[in-house]
Amino acid sequence: MDVDLEGIIQCIKQGDESGVQTQLEEFNKEYAQCFFFDSEERDKRKQKKLEEFRQNKVRDYADSDSEEYDQEDPGLILRQNLALVLVRYIRAEVKCPLLRVSLRTLRILSRDKKVLGPLVTDSALLALAKLAGLTQSDASDDTSDSDFYDNILASLAEAKVLPCGTEEDEGDIEANDQDEDFSEEETISTTEGIHPNVLERGKKDRRVSKIGGEEEEEGGESAEEAQRKEAMKVLCNVVYNSSWAQERFSALRLICGLTERLSSAVSLSSPSSVHFYELRLMFLMTALRRELSTQLQKEGGVSIFTAALESCLQVQWKEQYECVLDPGAPPISLEASQRIIEILKILFNITHSAHRQEPSEDDAALYRHLVAILRLCLMKECLLSDDTDELQGHTVNLLSALPLQCLDVMLTVPLEPDSMQCQGVNMDCVQTLLMFMEKRLELGNKLKEKVTPVLNLLTECCRAHRETRHYIRKHILPPLRDASHRPEEGSTVKSRLIRLMTNLDTDLKHCAADLIFVLCKENVGRFVKYTGYGNAAGLLATRGLLGGQSSRTLSSYAQYSSDSDSDTEEYRQVKDRINPVTGRVEEEQPDPMEGMTEEEKEEEAKRLFMLFNKLSREDIIQPMGVDSEGKLVPMSGMRDLSIPEERKSGSENDGEAEEGEKN
Repeated sequence: MDVDLEGIIQCIKQGDESGVQTQLEEFNKEYAQCFFFDSEERDKRKQKKLEEFRQNKVRDYADSDSEEYDQEDPGLILRQNLALVLVRYIRAEVKCPLLRVSLRTLRILSRDKKVLGPLVTDSALLALAKLAGLTQSDASDDTSDSDFYDNILASLAEAKVLPCGTEEDEGDIEANDQDEDFSEEETISTTEGIHPNVLERGKKDRRVSKIGGEEEEEGGESAEEAQRKEAMKVLCNVVYNSSWAQERFSALRLICGLTERLSSAVSLSSPSSVHFYELRLMFLMTALRRELSTQLQKEGGVSIFTAALESCLQVQWKEQYECVLDPGAPPISLEASQRIIEILKILFNITHSAHRQEPSEDDAALYRHLVAILRLCLMKECLLSDDTDELQGHTVNLLSALPLQCLDVMLTVPLEPDSMQCQGVNMDCVQTLLMFMEKRLELGNKLKEKVTPVLNLLTECCRAHRETRHYIRKHILPPLRDASHRPEEGSTVKSRLIRLMTNLDTDLKHCAADLIFVLCKENVGRFVKYTGYGNAAGLLATRGLLGGQSSRTLSSYAQYSSDSDSDTEEYRQVKDRINPVTGRVEEEQPDPMEGMTEEEKEEEAKRLFMLFNKLSREDIIQPMGVDSEGKLVPMSGMRDLSIPEERKSGSENDGEAEEGEKN
C-alpha cells in the first residue's frame, strides 16, 4: 500500500487542508471495502518460506507462522503512523468536510487489529467520543503540533520506511502515543452474535448495514450528523476489535453518554441516521462487557429500550397489554427494521438471566408490557423477507429470556373472525412461532443456533399453558394412522424433530426430544409410541426412565389436561405388529434357527455367549442393564449391588432356620 505519509504531514504543517483532503480521499476510495491491507505481502512471504523449505528441507524455529505474521512490514508501520497522525489531527479545529474524510480514513484503518495502538488510548477514545456526541470533554496534550509531526517524520526516516530509509520496530512507533498494552483477541457470545469476516482486497464488507452503501450520503443528512456517524463507526470498530478499548470505554464512563443519547432519541419523531450506530455500539458493549449489561439493567435499561422499541414500531395501544395490529398497515421499513433488531439484541443482553428469577410486581408489569410489543414484532412483516426472519429470530431469543409467567399476554388477545384458536384462546402468536420453527427446520442451516431457542420457548409454553400444548400437539403429533414408516422418515415437522433426537449435537437433540416429550405430557409409553424406543432412548436414559416408569421430574408449573390419547382405528389394527424399537410395522423375518436341532441351537447359543464374553473382557463392549431407578448401569455394577442383598436374604433365612431348630 502506498501512503504518502510525509506529504500528508507536510500539508498539515503548512495548513494545506485541500491537499490533506485530496490524499485521504484517494486512500479511502481505494481501500473502502478492504479489511487486511498486507494480505498480499503476507502471502508472498509465506510462498517464499515454502519454497525455501522445499529447497532446504528444514525450517528454522524462528520462522513459525506467528513470527512470520508479526514480522515488520513497511506498509503496516505507515498505517500505524497514519492513524497516530490522524488521531492528533482530528482533535484540532478541522473543518467539517475534512474532518469527515479523516474519520472515514480512521474507520478503514480501525478494521485492522494491528493498527489499533493509536486508537485505544484514553485521549483517542475521548476525542472520538466527543465527535460522536457522547461527551463534551477531551484530553489535553502539551506537546506542540510541530514537534509531534517532526518526531514522526524523523523516526520514519531513521527507520527508512519513507523513500529515504529502512524498517523500524513497531514498538518504537507505538511508544510515541501509547504506553499501555491491550488484547486484540475478542469474541462476541450471543444467540445470533457477530463474527469477524476477514475480507481480501476488493471484496464487499458484509458487516456494512443494509441501510445503504459504504460511501453513500443519506438524503437530508446534516454535516454534523455525518461527522457523528463516522466517529460512531470508528468507535464500533475499535470496541469490537480490542478488549482494552472495551475496558477503557467502561472506565471513562462513556456508556453514560451513550445511554443519554439513546434515551433522548426516543422522543424524536424521526431518528437520525446515527441512531443505528449508537444502538450498534450499545449492543457491542453489553455483549462484550457483562458487567455493563447488569449495570444497565439496574439503571432502568429495560424501560429505556422498551420505549425505544415502541417508538420504532409506532405502537398504538388498544388495551393495557394489547397493541393494535392493522393488517392493512405497510411493512416495517428497512431502516426501522435494522434499528428494531439492534434494540432486541440489547434487550436480550440485559435480560438474558431474567427467566431464572422471580420478578417483582413492577418488573412483571414491565415485562408484560414488553411482551405485548414483542407479539407485534412476531406478527408484523418487514419490507424484506430476510429481515422478517431475522426480526422474528431475535424476538424469539428475547422471549426465551423473559420470565415465563409474563408471556401469558400473547394469548390474552381477544379472538378475531380469522384468528386461530384453541378452546377459546387466541393462537395467532403460537401459529406464527410454529411456522417460524417449521421454516428454519426446512432450511436446515445452523440448526443449533437457529432452532434451539424456538424449541425451548415452545416447550416451556406447552408446560405452562395447556391450551398451547393441545394446539401444538395437533400440528406436530396428530393421531397415528399410518405405521408403515419409521417415525423419523418423511418431511413433516414431527419427522424432522424426531430426526433431531438422534443428532450429534447434545443440546439440539435434547431440545427436540423435550418438546415431543412435553407434547406427550411426559408419559413414557406415549412418547415411545410416537417416536419409537430407539429414538426415545437418549432422553429416557438421561432422565432415568428406561424402566418405563412415569417421569418424576414434572415441573411445578406444568399444566397438563386429563385428556386421553385414544388410538385410531387404523392404529389399533396393526398395534400388535408394531416393532417398539423402530416404531413401525416390520415385515415378518424368517426364523434363523428354523431346521436346527436342539443340540445345534444350544451350540450356537454357547458360541454367541463366548463371543460376547470376549468382547466384554477386551473392553470393546460393555453389557448394560437398567437399575431400579431406570438408569443405565454396567451389568457388573448391578451384580455387585445384588450380592449384599443375596447375603442379607441368606442370613435372614439362616436365622429363621436356627429359630426353627430351637423350637
